[in-house]
Amino acid sequence: MDNAVEAIIRAYYAAFNASDDATFLDLLADDVAHDINQSQRETGKPAFATFIGQMRQSYRENVVDLVVFTEPSGHRAAAEFTVNGTYLEAAPGMPAAHGQTYSLPVGAFFAFTDGKISRISNYYNLSNWLTQIAV
Repeated sequence: MDNAVEAIIRAYYAAFNASDDATFLDLLADDVAHDINQSQRETGKPAFATFIGQMRQSYRENVVDLVVFTEPSGHRAAAEFTVNGTYLEAAPGMPAAHGQTYSLPVGAFFAFTDGKISRISNYYNLSNWLTQIAV
């Protein structure tokens, strides 16, 4: 079971890197819970699609150095990676954007139900990101 979960996570990030949002969203359960870094939980594919649309408007990002950790039951997993990005347009409540680049270590935690991602919790150091874009 853990190999299937790893394959789903790798497909998730491959679709993210390719900006293939249809594939990206197809890997999610309809009632997916999304814990946004230093923010609230959003629930459901429509909320996640809106979040990704806003992210794509403000940031161009690529996940590299992906390492996936699984547990035998196939119900939970984690990923560690680096996200390299360019800040394209100011996100709500964030500083002005003018093409600043950044590189951040990120941890993500997943839950799975019936072969779909049912929870995603992302964590990175917001202070680190703010320092990198403060140019």
